[in-house]
Amino acid sequence: MEYSIRNCEIADLPKLVILCQKHAAFEKAAYSPEGKEESLKEALFAEKPKLFCLVAATKETIVGYVSYTFDFSTWDAQTFVYMDCLFLEEEARGFGIGEILIERLKEIGIENNCVNIQWQTPQFNERAIKFYNRIGAKGKDKVRFTLDL
Repeated sequence: MEYSIRNCEIADLPKLVILCQKHAAFEKAAYSPEGKEESLKEALFAEKPKLFCLVAATKETIVGYVSYTFDFSTWDAQTFVYMDCLFLEEEARGFGIGEILIERLKEIGIENNCVNIQWQTPQFNERAIKFYNRIGAKGKDKVRFTLDL
């Protein structure tokens, strides 16, 4: 598969919302695409972005993405990269794209003096867990909570 890794562009937003919807379905989570394109545009393309996103692009479309933020660890007293989402279309899996996206995130983290990259995945996502273990990531058993506001 021929693809390139690049920053998300405004023209990618409609497809990014579709990928988010597919990602949520894969993780058995609720998702409504309503209003997401505009909200993502504000978050990604503001003067001081709240969110950053790299995409895996073919000539025709984007086939995957990784989104991330910068956060601060109290315990480390340092900034870290938080990988919010990593998702590839089924047909884009198995080509090493996920590993390249994470390698690029590592470079971004180093450029921004971050101590590490942190993320989470559902326990049932065994394929992802095997992949993360293979690239040297260490898992921690924790339960993530959400409190709606």
